[in-house]
Amino acid sequence: MAIMGSRKHLKRFKAPKHWPIHPKENKWTVKPNAGPHAIDESLPLLLVVRDILKVADNAREAKRIINSGEILVDGRVKKDYKFPVGFMDVIEIPKSESIYRVLPDEKGRLVLYPIATENKEFKLCKITNKTTIKGGKTQLNLHDGRNCLSEDECRAGDVIILKVPEQDISEVIKFEKGTIGLITGGKHIGEIGKIKEINITKSSMPNTVEIETENKKTFLTLKEYVFVIGKTKPVITLPGGK
Repeated sequence: MAIMGSRKHLKRFKAPKHWPIHPKENKWTVKPNAGPHAIDESLPLLLVVRDILKVADNAREAKRIINSGEILVDGRVKKDYKFPVGFMDVIEIPKSESIYRVLPDEKGRLVLYPIATENKEFKLCKITNKTTIKGGKTQLNLHDGRNCLSEDECRAGDVIILKVPEQDISEVIKFEKGTIGLITGGKHIGEIGKIKEINITKSSMPNTVEIETENKKTFLTLKEYVFVIGKTKPVITLPGGK
């Protein structure tokens, strides 16, 4: 369902619950532009700079910092303060040598977690679909709105390790038993575990996945909620050193 507001602004009480703003402080907040992530799955860059990273005291200062080219998203300068930042994006502030990856916490909020310098050179992208284009080439449609060509054997649900900003694929992580998954939706959002079983149904019932956590507890979640992050261990830095 679309979230209604003015073309430039969004009523605070209609903003997604995971945004770090108080719904009663002001009537309006910044409305993200159309971009790689949907409004309810992203944060406008201004909120990231002012409200999460707190490198600006107000909206005017945040806009100045962004317009000066001081913020990078996935290795590229972003000067649009309404640019939507979302899951798995890499945020960098070169002046302070600060680097973060956007991940969900266990309350479903998008949070910026600090990562090491070597981790900023790639991001994980889930394949949502793939199509054959002119010349018989395979184009991958990714969760963050990107499209890229690939000669690798892969399918929807697999995750690619994508070099940024070059957008070269360095590896494919298959969606299969034994791999490590991060849960991106439902009551187990933010949890991590090994894929123990993939249950594909031939009816109208949704496909499910059985996940085994590090302490050997298991739970079922929808297949669409599982985002693989490694073959035997996570390839990204996770909260709490997981």
